[in-house]
Amino acid sequence: MLLYLADFLMSLDSGFRVFQYLTFRAILGTLTALLISFMIGPWMIRKLTRNKIGQSVREDGPESHLQKSGTPTMGGTMILVAITISTLLWADLGNHYVWVILTVTMGFGVIGFVDDYKKVMLNNSDGLSAKLKYLFQSLIGMGAAVFLYHSASTPEETQLLIPFFKDVMLNLGWGYIVLSYLVIVGTSNAVNLTDGLDGLAIMPTVMIAIGMGIFAYLSGHKEFAEYLGIPFLASSGELIVFCGALVGSGLGFLWFNTYPAMVFMGDVGSLALGAGLGVLAILVRQEFVLFIMGGIFVVETLSVIIQVASFKLRGKRVFRMAPIHHHYELKGWPEPRIIVRFWIITFVLVLVGLATLKLR
Repeated sequence: MLLYLADFLMSLDSGFRVFQYLTFRAILGTLTALLISFMIGPWMIRKLTRNKIGQSVREDGPESHLQKSGTPTMGGTMILVAITISTLLWADLGNHYVWVILTVTMGFGVIGFVDDYKKVMLNNSDGLSAKLKYLFQSLIGMGAAVFLYHSASTPEETQLLIPFFKDVMLNLGWGYIVLSYLVIVGTSNAVNLTDGLDGLAIMPTVMIAIGMGIFAYLSGHKEFAEYLGIPFLASSGELIVFCGALVGSGLGFLWFNTYPAMVFMGDVGSLALGAGLGVLAILVRQEFVLFIMGGIFVVETLSVIIQVASFKLRGKRVFRMAPIHHHYELKGWPEPRIIVRFWIITFVLVLVGLATLKLR
């Protein structure tokens, strides 16, 4: 939005040309989202507390979690507000990639909001039924996948890039729709499963957004893309503004969510952020790199699948409790130790993902 104002002012003073630079607008987007989070965070926490919108805790979980009962939840709304305002202010609104990622992120946020609302406000412990939740996720995910497939203007936009191999890109055809759907819905639910400890999900999300933002910027720059052997995607560069907004809002939320948390993000935040990361990976053609960077999310999801499958087939549990972060809690690990170690692992995995740019 402000980009159009800058274009007008540039005709009066060439100094406003600085707003044409993606990196500058990404920085402004980050700072804007961070400032918005700091401004509305305390007010939102007071509002949630006053209305008794608190988190209910599983009785069969770690005893240390019982003291968290009643902690304000649905704080992910703060993240989505900051992301939306910041992106609309600093991104090129004529770029359809921007609208796709905003629409999917907010759409999944609405699903999470309804789920949280039913759990907290209507005292329905089940929230939105699993079937309805999956149906709505599928509708949004499939809708985005079909739109992107039919709006693609170059073959590179729908090909599958294999990391560590130079010039290996597979033509997916209609398989692109299936893959995109799975990435969006799968990543959304993976982040949701990981969001079980204070700050556990948000910091890996921020780090992955930084990594994907680098890919977005490089893919949108023809010379860089050709040099690194990645597909040139003219519209992808603008996504770095969204990434900046996600990073700023995520760090702002972490200010209030760090251990011991003053507020939880709830499904409204985790489902939306996961979907946003999934769309990011699809738009910059780095689905495999997302799998690497989001290794923590992958392991958390696999731990649940393994636990359920083992109990149904063998009548025995593999882990003391799933997702796996609860397993370590029940082994006696302090919560901050689990959180920080998962952050460190994610930091290393993001670096490995970025290394695929040169290891070909």
